[in-house]
Amino acid sequence: MPQTLIRYSKILEIVGDIIKVQVPESAHTKDAGPRFGDLAVVENSDGSLSLAQIINLKQDTVALQVFRGTKGVSTNSAVRFLGHPMEATYSGNILGRVFRGTGEPIDGGPELSQDPKVPIGGSSVNPMRRILASKMIRTNVPMIDVFNCLVESQKIPIFSVSGEPFNPFLARIGIQADADIVVFGGLGLIFDDYYFFRKAFEDAGVFSRTVMFVNLASDPIVERMLIPDMALAVAERFAVEEGKRVLVLMSDMTAFADALKEVSIAMDRVPANRGYPGDLYSQLARRYEKAADYVQGGSVTILTVTTMPGDDVTHPVPDNTGYITEGQFYLHDSTIDPFGSLSRLKQNVIGKETREDHSQIMNTMIRFYSGAKDAEQKQAMAFELSDYDRKLLKFGDLFKKRFMDINVSLPLEQALDLAWKTLSECFEPQELLMKQGLIDKYFPKEASQ
Repeated sequence: MPQTLIRYSKILEIVGDIIKVQVPESAHTKDAGPRFGDLAVVENSDGSLSLAQIINLKQDTVALQVFRGTKGVSTNSAVRFLGHPMEATYSGNILGRVFRGTGEPIDGGPELSQDPKVPIGGSSVNPMRRILASKMIRTNVPMIDVFNCLVESQKIPIFSVSGEPFNPFLARIGIQADADIVVFGGLGLIFDDYYFFRKAFEDAGVFSRTVMFVNLASDPIVERMLIPDMALAVAERFAVEEGKRVLVLMSDMTAFADALKEVSIAMDRVPANRGYPGDLYSQLARRYEKAADYVQGGSVTILTVTTMPGDDVTHPVPDNTGYITEGQFYLHDSTIDPFGSLSRLKQNVIGKETREDHSQIMNTMIRFYSGAKDAEQKQAMAFELSDYDRKLLKFGDLFKKRFMDINVSLPLEQALDLAWKTLSECFEPQELLMKQGLIDKYFPKEASQ
């Protein structure tokens, strides 16, 4: 411990994982003294050390979050401020490694203490340094690639409920997506979920291009709040300095918001909607706005999971998320709902980076599926069905099985061909109401004979 660091020994209060220490106002100068977000070391009376972060400054009182909890911390402890914020290790050596919320490796691999460090957090990229999103990230998931394309530099969540297979789905996207590097952030995961993600990446042979930052449910909740910043800090570096196309996956952001809520309550802040802090929107936006396509460099794309307690989309976390992000994938009953899902950037790539029939196929398939849902309602209420209604019902069954099942994996072109095949099995060419040139070119010939 450098002797030049001043030692402050007047601990005023210990509440949960938060301690408050008195620092004379004379210590708060422009170039010295504690600063918001900086790290500190808590020296306990038994000689042990605990890492902490400054989360509030008020006159002569500084509040700190202790990462490993306040067990062993007493009013006889002392604090030294390190003068810099939390940092993440950044080098080629972090690929294929797993780190905890404090940036320490937890995979049993070699230490990286000599590797370069980069500060986490910070502001978003200047919009003048960004370019318009115009490149597609293929995932081989038909309900994404065909109907709601994932676009480079997009920020988009998967809205789901507990019990849905959102983690296997997220892992499969990470494995199949055509990204250079995948950065995974796990927030409050049970060990089985952490092990699943790691094994899935290893078994698929993509672990060498993956970096994992993991906070387990048994880890301190304070570290949960650092995981997104850790993941995004290294993602930005890979994109800016090495020109990589980086896909950031996080599961799940509701756990991050709950950690904010718990700390806010411990700080005696006035709660907002359902007890969440009043700056929940800003806290989420700070992370999501890191998504960018750089003028000189690569890109950062953010795909997260946001669980909705009680399947309530008006819950503060999904509600605020929806205002920040550029759409959502709505997962329920192990399917991606085409009506609840939306990608606001898909028009930037459909028909430009993809096949000429993409837009028409997307619109026609959704139109017929909507008709199939109406026919199902008629059937359920025992109304008489027309021949056209029966065609719609057949199409609806095929659509669910061939496209909506999240386990289906198809390249985009094969999915488009399958869409034409599905239409030909249910309808006549004149019933499609599509451009005749596209029908002549793509409608299966054997079906029209």
